[in-house]
Amino acid sequence: MKKFAITIKSINKPGVLRDITEMMANCGINISYTHLFVEKDYSGSIYLELEDVNNIDELIGAIKKSPSVLEVKVHRSLDEIYGKRIIIIGGGAQVAHVAMGAISEADRHNIRGERISIDTIPLVGEMELAEAISAVGRLPRVGALVLAGSLMGGKITEEVEKIKKQHSVVIISLSMPGSVTKMADLVVTDPIQAGVMAVMAIADTAIFDIKKVGEKKF
Repeated sequence: MKKFAITIKSINKPGVLRDITEMMANCGINISYTHLFVEKDYSGSIYLELEDVNNIDELIGAIKKSPSVLEVKVHRSLDEIYGKRIIIIGGGAQVAHVAMGAISEADRHNIRGERISIDTIPLVGEMELAEAISAVGRLPRVGALVLAGSLMGGKITEEVEKIKKQHSVVIISLSMPGSVTKMADLVVTDPIQAGVMAVMAIADTAIFDIKKVGEKKF
């Protein structure tokens, strides 16, 4: 069945999310993704991506009957709008150049109907980088992680290893000292080329399979 995405604006009080999810469970609806936060006017905003919805209009009508609900809107899913994500983490200069390559290549594929978005954060420090890489495992829709730095190892490598074991994320590293390059699927010297190859590795519109690349280092 088609996936639906809805945003529910509600009174910010305990039990609202419980009541909504309980109603959906009773209807046999599966919630594949959710995100909630408090808006500037202190109302609650609940974003849900739903599967197994038989009648979206009936569902919206049922939700609106809740006294806590202020508004309900239907959207395209984030996967349809933003698509797969490439996360670039590391030093500012290296991140900027990787992003340049990734954005240029993503633009070429997105024009042809692909959806690939680029997220970046420049960071320094072993613990800070390790924490950011660990958080990649909690982010939705991540297709590739690019490690763009001058030296990465220790705790950073440990977190990369966990990501590889638990998630189907392509890991690309710049050529640098440190043990993190041993865990990468691909090691690329040029940062712009690393960004380009990250996009090619996850794009449905690219004829490139990273598993078939003979060399691991370029």
